[in-house]
Amino acid sequence: MSDSAYGALYVVATPIGNLDDLSPRAARLLGEVAVIAAEDTRHSARLLRHLGLERPMLSLHEHNEAARVAQLAERLVAGDDVALISDAGTPLICDPGFVLVRELRATGHRIVPVPGPCALVAGLSAAGLPTDRFTFIGFLPAKSAARRARLESLAGRDETLVCYESPHRIRATLEDLAATLGERRVVLARELTKTFETFLDGGAAALLARMQEDPDQARGEFVVMIGGAPPREETDQASLEADQLLAALLAEGVGVKQAASVAARVLGGAKKSWYAQAQALKDAG
Repeated sequence: MSDSAYGALYVVATPIGNLDDLSPRAARLLGEVAVIAAEDTRHSARLLRHLGLERPMLSLHEHNEAARVAQLAERLVAGDDVALISDAGTPLICDPGFVLVRELRATGHRIVPVPGPCALVAGLSAAGLPTDRFTFIGFLPAKSAARRARLESLAGRDETLVCYESPHRIRATLEDLAATLGERRVVLARELTKTFETFLDGGAAALLARMQEDPDQARGEFVVMIGGAPPREETDQASLEADQLLAALLAEGVGVKQAASVAARVLGGAKKSWYAQAQALKDAG
């Protein structure tokens, strides 16, 4: 579907706190579209009042999103432009909109991103953790057992991990972080762009203790950023096991080249390194 007479869906990022963060382009589009699909129309009405705008709105949230697809597709076919906004930040990032965008794109409708505020990017930009690679894991499970299992499954990842957390679960999440990842560096960004914006930096146990001393530090919505796993170092035990494997192969008459191939296949690593190690063992024996 490429007919220019059709409307477009504009995916508009809105402020996560400071209303001045809304881009001029976003403000202009919100005043021009035929209808705004909002996660919470009452919440978004305050933003429109701040901008001095009055536009038709309809709700689009997790409980009615699938039902809205056909309705909004009809508006686009009729030539109406539509804006999709969430309560704060960029739609679809832990907010509704994925089903709508997927279905409209699958049927050829034009989807236009209007970039702007996003809590995870804002938090990372000021956290002082590596950002060349990171993994956003959304919200962790609500139950402690499931949360710990999820964290344990991520324990070996060496990139920065990012998740969102609510004020009523942040202490429990820090407890589980301390139990599963130890004293790995954690940065908490709370109330981003708002009056009481705060960055807390340290090990999970230390941050939990700080919140227990000052309960105000547990208020607000959180971006939780966790340093990646440290580089793996071969332990003495692993080195001993590797030597034993190579020695056993050589003792059975296996050649150095074949022994290196077996070690590389079983233990991983470069065959060239195993060849050198096997040759050294043969020479010493």
